Amino acid sequence: MEALRLILRYAHLIGFALLLGGAVAQFVSGKLRINPAMLWGSIIQVLTGLALSAPLRGGGDDEPSPVKLAVKLVIAILIFVMVFIPWRRKRTDVNRGHFIGIIALTLVNAAVATFWH
Repeated sequence: MEALRLILRYAHLIGFALLLGGAVAQFVSGKLRINPAMLWGSIIQVLTGLALSAPLRGGGDDEPSPVKLAVKLVIAILIFVMVFIPWRRKRTDVNRGHFIGIIALTLVNAAVATFWH
């Protein structure tokens, strides 16, 4: 079970890297577009986050609080929606505020994971 958890955590980090890396690359280039890395990163983040939180509900002191998991889930879903809707509408160009919101929420979600114990 520990090996599965580590594999899921690794995939979760890859999703984070895809999402943030894709967004920063677009931001630096000046073309504020939703790219495939951002889309796949947001999908991987939601799916692996759900998988990581599901088997942890057995009790004990090492478990994250349900409130923390709920906050992270809400933020991850917001990020996914902010990436998916423009992608679905074939409007990969988004305005600056929308794009900065995606980057900010991604960083906030990582901060919640890191600092909330």
